[in-house]
Amino acid sequence: MTSRRILGLTFALAMVMGTPAVFSQQGAVDGAWRSYAGDAGGPRYSSLDQIDRDNVAELEIAWTWRSDNYGGAEGRSETTPLMANGVLYFTAGNRRNVVAIDAGTGENRWMWRMDEGERWEQAARRNSGRGVGYWEDGEDRRILTITPGFQLVALDADTGIPVPEFGDNGVVDLFLHLDHDYESVDDLIGTIGNSSPPIIVRDTVAIGPALRPGGRVNRENTKGDVLAFDIRTGAKKWVFHTVPRLGEPGYETWENDSALYTGNAGVWGPSSGDPELGLIYLNVETPTNDAYGGHRPGDNLYGNSLVAVDAETGEKVWHYQLIHHDIWDYDNPPQPILIDLNVDGREVKAIVQLTKQAIAYVFDRETGEPVWPIEERPVPQSDVPGEQTAATQPFPTKPPPFDQHGITPDDLIDFTPELRSQALQAIEQFRIGPIYTPPSLGNAADGTRGTLVVPSFGGGANWEGGAADPETGFVYVGSSTGITVAALSPPGGPNPTNADYNMGGGAGLPRIEGLPLLKPPYGRITAYDMNKGEIAWQIPNGDTPDNIRNNPALAGVDFPETGIGSRAGLLVTKTLLFAGEGSGGRPIFRAYDKATGQVIWETGIPQGNQQSLPMTYLHEGRQYIVFAAGGGGQAPQLVAWALPEDDE
Repeated sequence: MTSRRILGLTFALAMVMGTPAVFSQQGAVDGAWRSYAGDAGGPRYSSLDQIDRDNVAELEIAWTWRSDNYGGAEGRSETTPLMANGVLYFTAGNRRNVVAIDAGTGENRWMWRMDEGERWEQAARRNSGRGVGYWEDGEDRRILTITPGFQLVALDADTGIPVPEFGDNGVVDLFLHLDHDYESVDDLIGTIGNSSPPIIVRDTVAIGPALRPGGRVNRENTKGDVLAFDIRTGAKKWVFHTVPRLGEPGYETWENDSALYTGNAGVWGPSSGDPELGLIYLNVETPTNDAYGGHRPGDNLYGNSLVAVDAETGEKVWHYQLIHHDIWDYDNPPQPILIDLNVDGREVKAIVQLTKQAIAYVFDRETGEPVWPIEERPVPQSDVPGEQTAATQPFPTKPPPFDQHGITPDDLIDFTPELRSQALQAIEQFRIGPIYTPPSLGNAADGTRGTLVVPSFGGGANWEGGAADPETGFVYVGSSTGITVAALSPPGGPNPTNADYNMGGGAGLPRIEGLPLLKPPYGRITAYDMNKGEIAWQIPNGDTPDNIRNNPALAGVDFPETGIGSRAGLLVTKTLLFAGEGSGGRPIFRAYDKATGQVIWETGIPQGNQQSLPMTYLHEGRQYIVFAAGGGGQAPQLVAWALPEDDE
């Protein structure tokens, strides 16, 4: 028997003899992966070390699981499996089937799906989602899932059969628990749904909603209430109003009673929790609509806020608004990360909120106090009729941004004088400026055709979020350096809205000889030393793609590796940082040195590019790394990597 197998068995025996307590800042424990990010605190970390820098090059594909064979049609999968008791649990197919497979072979154990009829046909989020929740108490083991038709279901983890004592034979109709004025449930079908797993803290399961996208919608929309239920019975515990109702704190931040009709402000990205403190952290998105706020004057709490609520009661403990009156679609989809830090000799139970605006906000997770000062600084103001831009926005003094902020002529491509000259000419039709430069009219009086916004409406960071190493205090994040042409025009076309302005009507985003307008890198991986609030290292996400390397305009030109404009999906272990290039990247998977960013190993992914976030677990003495891949004409598949089996 090899040393690798002996180490695995030793680890497994230690877990049997005494399973360590599960704390929200330690990552996955006892070789399992019971939560979307390893534990409720969002670290994407495991202390497993069977795969290390000395043997990572031996990784091979142990098994695959094809969604088109069992999960139904879908073009893309963002699901991250959970692993408990030798079984992987995940969602698949656009009907969001729940699937259980053997952790060692990928063979099916069971599959469950609800027939939702019209609720599925008109669902606001008709996709496979990002996964499920897991809860256990002794022999009572449950899988919690949210259907496309917005129903919470508890399944027996062993059989896949709905738990009869939970809700109505295993099902809670979430429409019936929203605090909305509607004549029938039919009024809510297609307006609100879900895309991320529930968050489970102690005996509470909370659901963040995903709503109809807010780029071209009426000024009214469904509100993104967060709902919570008893994990054992399915009884409703509380609802948190992300858009305060009349008489509630925060209502005063919505001038002209605009809170009465404004919607969105959901929590569509994965949320986090601290079981020790009994808190759930809600990363709230933008209110309706994404690029024009003239119908909702004021700061608009709790839009674009990090909100800590009591897991048992739903009472707000603290909040911090990261953007006042957002008009850049800068939601907060990255999962908040809980990590214990040592800052200038002071122990801090911290929470890190990575953002689409490429800022890492760091707070004391118990009190909400910033770990480093956050300054309100003046920002450019809008001249769009009816818009009332916030005079200032919050800027952390530490750590620095992890991607580009705003755009100046110095940021334009300059590989050759000719390319730079073309780039300068191309931006003459746009407005440019620092971060938080507001959207402008697509046909403005000054002749401009919109504003170039950096980071783009898609972010900097997005739902892929980051990862953290609790042993070193490092936090890692993948980001994309992109531009949005933020142009507004009055509603028109065959289905006009009642908003004064919606996105559209500007000029198209130019490319220069087929090249991006900005200097590289186009995608990055950044490592923060969060004990210091500093960037430890930053590298391009991947090398230079062929369409840039072979561009005739760059013949004979030396230039640095550009990376690719995609967000890496990250996983940290005791020994390495793992990353694929992400859903917009190439089918390549890498292992990096955690301390320096040096590439230790890379391989192609035959099944396509990485689509979901990776996870890792130990099963029968063998460590696996699993993520979803697809694209290029291939249906999404789960791909499991492991070291070769020992010769018997």
